[in-house]
Amino acid sequence: MNARQAYLNGAWIADDGLAIPVGDPGFALGVTVTERLRTFNGAVWRQAEHVRRLRRSAEIVGIPVEVADELDHAITEYRSRHEPLREAGDDVAIVAFATPGVGGEPTRCVHGFPLAFGGWAHQFADGVSVYLSDHRQTPDSCWPAELKCRSRMHYFLADQQARRCEPGARAILLDQDGFVGEASTANVVLYNEGEGIVSPIIAKVLPGVSVAVLRELANARGVPFIERDLTIDELRAADEVWLASTSICLLPVVRCDGRPIGSGVPGAGYQRMLLAWNEAAGRDIAEQARRRAGIATPAG
Repeated sequence: MNARQAYLNGAWIADDGLAIPVGDPGFALGVTVTERLRTFNGAVWRQAEHVRRLRRSAEIVGIPVEVADELDHAITEYRSRHEPLREAGDDVAIVAFATPGVGGEPTRCVHGFPLAFGGWAHQFADGVSVYLSDHRQTPDSCWPAELKCRSRMHYFLADQQARRCEPGARAILLDQDGFVGEASTANVVLYNEGEGIVSPIIAKVLPGVSVAVLRELANARGVPFIERDLTIDELRAADEVWLASTSICLLPVVRCDGRPIGSGVPGAGYQRMLLAWNEAAGRDIAEQARRRAGIATPAG
């Protein structure tokens, strides 16, 4: 995609000219509320849900909630401005963020880029390896779990630790009580054939848009979706473990701390739910990623 534009504080500018002052609290202090969306077949996926969460994040931080409405309109316009530039079969990430700004005027921005399918295309078939991190989720005494913000040093350090154990691995962070919390950029759920999908208590983690989609898909197919505290031992003993987030949608975890989860390959429960996601999105999600990354479709 060439000639991309970005929305910044009421104006559309060239994407490569996008910048904020170093004194902006979003840069200086990490005080940024943000959402990352994606398109399917050029249409923005779950925009209303993302904007609703952005509005709540703005409210928590003290940024005027009307900013979320402004960014909602900018997301829609970003899509319309860039749809003619989208290559056939491709889709894009759209990022919206706001900060308190400098001088009392919030910084508001929407920008985007083609999805980097090569970073995860192989994981639909091969799965993801995770390591339990020594770094933990921030407690509610720092900021509420429902706040989606750019203050992510704990995620960064956790993923660094995981990748020292195994290149390409992802970290899973526990909460302050030692229960399974989140991955750095994804919600974590487990699946047991006799029980259904089990999630950490949503009120204790970021209320992910994609894990909400997973709940909808499960409910429509009669698959139980349960919330409860999850122990490390339950995670390791699960039939299957999945990661859910906007860009990847749903990925299977096949190893934890170097030991296999279940059979050590993506399971039947995962395949059923990914198929359901394909139907909802109108796109074969794994095939799109493989094709755009130049990876051959697995035999069978």
